[in-house]
Amino acid sequence: MRILSSAQLVLKQLMRGSQQLVSMERELEDLKILSAAPLVRGVRSACIYDNIQEAEFKVFSQFGDDGIIQYLITHTEIPVAQQKFIEFGVENYRESNTRFLLMNNNWSGLIFDGSAENINSIKNDPIYWKYDLTAVQSFIDRNNINDLIAANGFAGDIGILSIDVDGNDYWIWEKIEVVNPVIVIIEYNSLFGGTRAVAVPYDPVFSCNKAHYSNLYWGSSLKALGQLAERKGYAFVGADSHGNNAYFVARNKLGSLKQVSVEDGYVCSKFRESRDETGRLTYVSGPRRLQLIEHMQVFDFEKGQLISLKELGD
Repeated sequence: MRILSSAQLVLKQLMRGSQQLVSMERELEDLKILSAAPLVRGVRSACIYDNIQEAEFKVFSQFGDDGIIQYLITHTEIPVAQQKFIEFGVENYRESNTRFLLMNNNWSGLIFDGSAENINSIKNDPIYWKYDLTAVQSFIDRNNINDLIAANGFAGDIGILSIDVDGNDYWIWEKIEVVNPVIVIIEYNSLFGGTRAVAVPYDPVFSCNKAHYSNLYWGSSLKALGQLAERKGYAFVGADSHGNNAYFVARNKLGSLKQVSVEDGYVCSKFRESRDETGRLTYVSGPRRLQLIEHMQVFDFEKGQLISLKELGD
């Protein structure tokens, strides 16, 4: 009769505890989806909202984006063949704009993240065999993005493109040509205000925590994205209530959805993600956030030149 050592017993208990935790996480995930069912029905049966924020609810999204997405896909009537999404910057995919869409609506998806650890975690998640999901580890830039998308079997008309790379978001969307999404979700930096069209200068290896220790210097203003959207044939339909994501719909799919001006749809964020030189959160809020990075430069699309962020207040 073999007697387990103390270390083996502890390891066995830890493994059992880990398995139980995974099981609980899966059950919780199922419960979250089930509990969201009446919210989904409410959004689908709703008339056109004056503000897309009225549709907000959260299941797996960072804020209320899951509800907005359900609202928009209902009113744009995306054909089954186009019920596909692409999302950049998903980390481990536990919190994302498209996980609920994948699991609740059974869409097909292509997701990217620069971390091999994150991608391995996704591929070991049961969703990877339960649903039609492709996860790719790659650092994307404006020169490789079309090839990466095409190489993974996506081209032409798709339902949703979600971009959140904390830096080159504007420049990457500008270059995407291989797919034609009905809905584009893209993060904007509300600290850059709602009246100037600016973005951080393009850098293929841009990293927000390396560009400035505060983690506040990244991305583009909402107005810059609005101007780009106009050139690409999209209408701005609003931003989430936390001032994080902007939503654009292809004009030929807009239907009864209400287009919003950038000035009216701009939301200033209140979340406090600033950090100090050691990487610790400092919880700076309000205008003081912009003051931390006011010496940094952004490209002003209307002036065609670099300006300091301090000039945005001039």
